Amino acid sequence: MNLYQLAGMLCTAGIFTISQSVYAQEPITVAWRIKPPHQYLENGVEKGVLLERAKQVFSNAQIPHRFVEEPAKRIWSNFSGGTKNYCSFGWYRIPEREALVQFSEVFHTDPPHTLLVSPAATKQVAAHRSLKSLMSDPSLTLGIVDAVSYGPELDTMFTTTKNKVERSTTLPMIMARMVAANRASYMLIDREDWEYLKDKEESLSQTTQMDLQGMPAGLNRYIVCSKDVSAEQMRKINTALLRIYPVRK
Repeated sequence: MNLYQLAGMLCTAGIFTISQSVYAQEPITVAWRIKPPHQYLENGVEKGVLLERAKQVFSNAQIPHRFVEEPAKRIWSNFSGGTKNYCSFGWYRIPEREALVQFSEVFHTDPPHTLLVSPAATKQVAAHRSLKSLMSDPSLTLGIVDAVSYGPELDTMFTTTKNKVERSTTLPMIMARMVAANRASYMLIDREDWEYLKDKEESLSQTTQMDLQGMPAGLNRYIVCSKDVSAEQMRKINTALLRIYPVRK
């Protein structure tokens, strides 16, 4: 090997090392969906306890990142399409997502869902003692927000319900308005969502919140990242998360 060949090899190796270093420093895109009170925009200002928690986690992890607001359907389309350097937060762990993403330690634990019932269906829904009985009533219409999961147990119940089903790829707050307008008899809603919306949405004043027997326990939510996010980056995310949101196991 002559000196020119050696110099060429060293130059190539140097360029490869630099390119790898630059790629490693590319910011992770952290996508989030609007879901008040967890994460939302108010007069153009980003707010919400889970949005703030996620920002703390990525800042404490000292990983270059940028936050972007995107609809839930687009977020999961990006994961399915193999978008690189991509994370999101506030998602349930369900089997079909395992092949698409890596899951963090527990990011948040929900209380159980509750029912939001339309003015026209209050008496009919109240006549049922259990969620199973309610979903066996063919005269009722269940409102379901598409492109998200309600957790494995509820998702399965939705596939076997005898209710009519009104599906919409929309925000939970929009589905709540549809219930208020009697376009659906009832919906299942995150209890924390309802606590926020009932004081903000005048249109929901005639709806009724109910709890029935057989409601599944609240589930854990996670930060999820594309498969190319390195093990070291996931370690940093988890270390920061456990400092900010320690979970008893």
